[in-house]
Amino acid sequence: MGSFEEVVKLATNRGFVFNASSIYGGLRSSYDYGPLGTLLKRNISEMWWTSVVTKHNNIYPIDTAVIQSAEVWRASGHLSEFSDPLVECNYCNKRYKQDSMEEIICDTPECKEKDISFSEPKEFNLMFETYMGPVKENGNEVYLRPETAQGIYINFSNVLRTTRTKIPFGIANIGKSFRNEITPGQFIFRTREFEQMELEFFCSESDEEKWFDYWVKERLEWYSTLGINKENLRLRKHEDEELAHYAKSTTDIEYKYPWGWGELEGISNRGTFDLDAHMKSSGEDLTYFSDENEEKITPSVIEPAGGLTRTLFAILLDAYSKEEVNGETRTILKINKYLSPIQVAILPLSKKDSLIEIAEEINSNLISHYSTEIDLTQSIGKRYRRQDEIGTPYCLTIDFDSLEDNMVTIRDRDTMAQERVAISNILEVLKEKYNS
Repeated sequence: MGSFEEVVKLATNRGFVFNASSIYGGLRSSYDYGPLGTLLKRNISEMWWTSVVTKHNNIYPIDTAVIQSAEVWRASGHLSEFSDPLVECNYCNKRYKQDSMEEIICDTPECKEKDISFSEPKEFNLMFETYMGPVKENGNEVYLRPETAQGIYINFSNVLRTTRTKIPFGIANIGKSFRNEITPGQFIFRTREFEQMELEFFCSESDEEKWFDYWVKERLEWYSTLGINKENLRLRKHEDEELAHYAKSTTDIEYKYPWGWGELEGISNRGTFDLDAHMKSSGEDLTYFSDENEEKITPSVIEPAGGLTRTLFAILLDAYSKEEVNGETRTILKINKYLSPIQVAILPLSKKDSLIEIAEEINSNLISHYSTEIDLTQSIGKRYRRQDEIGTPYCLTIDFDSLEDNMVTIRDRDTMAQERVAISNILEVLKEKYNS
């Protein structure tokens, strides 16, 4: 596992993550994802999609709007409950989140040598507010969604009607959410704009505990399939006093980040809170007719909600490794082969046209099966090191002997073992390695 500083440096230098608005000095706690980060995010989300949607024949996809009616957030309780206590320095007026009053120290230069006091805590709503239409005036307020879940609840009857499904069933969504965090930080762990992977699973109240246990187990196992060390994962049940206003119970899946345990995903039993709230507010019928009970019921909801970008950070931290090779330090990202942004790197030994032609031919044969890259710059040793650092599982080296024997050298990232394989057999050899 890498240190915080090592992994952040690699992520920024190698094109996983860039500070947003960097040419204008950057925007605090806002990040863009470079070529490698974008590919890694896509691979993580596809594995989530496969495990949640594809694997289950009773879970349906949805993609809901970022901006919804303000009434949605009023009914869900976000406008009244979605807040953090905030205190203000009485000297410089800088505001801080009140996790613990004893730990708050004003960090502005003019306050460091002064006896500083803070205001009484006031609730600060975490919703991003904007206005719809050409005029900024009361009544035009709308909000960027702080979670994707509410878009699912307000479409419950639409999905039920169009799929003709029966409970238990789920609705899944991956998308951007926005929270005006008071104290964002720790790189991409806590940001104001982030991506969620959320499932709302609807079931009868009598079965809610069974499905809650099922999804806790299912989601914990998924993080292990990503290649994350099981010793760096744990379950933590929420105490009653920390439960969200909508939750009957919540269990977090946490990862052991360099600063301590932090949430990757929360699995909550939300009961009937959300559907009841939206029925009361909208007047629409969001019940389900139970053939078993021969009556209308409001389904209970089990919600596994994970952070895509937090997961990406955990994968980078967990995969980071260093070792000594011939007196030099080799940095490796031992990422799960299926998650690696570049799965096969093709390295011609020189830029001669004859070797480039072979590289391009191999690439055209592999590109529909694997994420590939033709790497031409620097010495072969430096190219190996770069591919190790970005987590590429296999490198194919084309040398001048390849012109005669129609073979290339395939190199393993983790062991550095090399073997000579026929160009005509490359796809077969890679499939065998990926399936082993």
